[in-house]
Amino acid sequence: MRRSLILFYAIGVFCVALCLSSCAGNRSAAGASEQKHFFWKVSDENSSVWVLGSIHLADSTLYPLAPVIDSAFARSDELAVELNMNDEEVVKEIGKESVSQGMLEDRLLRDILPPEMWKSLDSLCAAWDIPMVVFEKMRPWLVATTLSAYAFEQAGLNPEYGIDYVLLDRAASDGKAIVGLETAEEQIGALADTTESDSAGVYYLKTTLREIADFETLVGNLIHAWKTGDDDLLRSLLNKDDEEDESDESLSSDQKFKDGFEQRVYVNRNAKMAESIATFLREDRNVFVVVGVAHLALEKDNVIDALRKRGFKIERF
Repeated sequence: MRRSLILFYAIGVFCVALCLSSCAGNRSAAGASEQKHFFWKVSDENSSVWVLGSIHLADSTLYPLAPVIDSAFARSDELAVELNMNDEEVVKEIGKESVSQGMLEDRLLRDILPPEMWKSLDSLCAAWDIPMVVFEKMRPWLVATTLSAYAFEQAGLNPEYGIDYVLLDRAASDGKAIVGLETAEEQIGALADTTESDSAGVYYLKTTLREIADFETLVGNLIHAWKTGDDDLLRSLLNKDDEEDESDESLSSDQKFKDGFEQRVYVNRNAKMAESIATFLREDRNVFVVVGVAHLALEKDNVIDALRKRGFKIERF
């Protein structure tokens, strides 16, 4: 079993959405909110915090948000997000860290990738009309995240419709304080493979190239899962069976990369998010928290379970 990396970028790592910040496009369909949502109220004896699971890149069919979400947001004093993309310094730092941790100095991408993977990347770039020169100085992990951004664009998803972006704009208009739960360095660092071998990055790219073939279907199911609050569907999309045609040796060699990705991008960050929410409650702050839905809904080590174990009252709406 492995994580679907390409979907995790859309619902687990906010900074990837920046790759599409200049792109337009949406799907024109009105979406009605369902009764069940990835939306929780976390309370202690005298205060509460609202927690909403986000899709960082989405389309217009997610709106309007359900009345229970809009009402809770309107009553909140602060908005907490993974990264405050309204802060120009944060955006600059993402660019700086992406270059620092994502670009090759004395090698080319072709020198790192296995020949078959290079051919797959070349074929995809030709199909999408992307010059290969775009990637020649990128580390494999950054190629993987950039390809994911292109895939979202091809599927009609856009960060402008991401839950985080929409609520950041509303918070700015309403004069709400905005809190960043992470730094750009922390989030880029969770994704980056800057080792000499780039082995983890090659694994990320291999997995991303494999998943792109089914991306349109994956995106449609992801949007449906979010609208309906379908935990089982969301988990089935993110937890993919390993390819049957891979050897046991290949699967074993990838295991350390899977485990490392899981620990850095999911487990470690979830623990920090849970601690931030606990701090808001201790300080009796009226905060509306938005983080990628993967951090809230996966089967273990998620933020909601961590808060439940701390003794907070958890209600889902």
